[in-house]
Amino acid sequence: MPGRASPSKLSDDELAAWQGLIRANAHLQRALDADLQRSHQLSLSDYDVLINLGRAPGRSLRMSALAGEVFMSHNGVSRVVAQLEAGGLVERARPEQDRRVVHAALTPLGLDVLRSANRAHLARIRELFLDRLSAEQLQQLRAIWDAIDPALIAGRPRAAKRS
Repeated sequence: MPGRASPSKLSDDELAAWQGLIRANAHLQRALDADLQRSHQLSLSDYDVLINLGRAPGRSLRMSALAGEVFMSHNGVSRVVAQLEAGGLVERARPEQDRRVVHAALTPLGLDVLRSANRAHLARIRELFLDRLSAEQLQQLRAIWDAIDPALIAGRPRAAKRS
């Protein structure tokens, strides 16, 4: 492939692509987190948990599944859920059919907060990112994420872990 350097050095194109990804992600994460903090007293991690619960059947997920969806460790998602639970936005429960597992579920208040935050958050995503790209660029970006890992696109199943 053109524009490739040696195994010990990135080409100018490779370096620009990699640094662009890292820096754009950091910039967007900081801006979106600050907006959610200011407007709804939520972190981006809080929002990610709420939106994943909001999209789940019955607005509830096993904690282990939720951790996978938000790319957090079990301990990390437990801390976020505990904070959201203290605010009345999420509740944890053990289903009668299997008391060994814990589910996190969106409360009615959590759903109201999510709906309100979602409108502002999506507007900011459009302003900071989506509206700056053409339809063709969006399709190319989707193809890039698909080439890296099809599970990066929300709603796609994750590949089974190999031992």
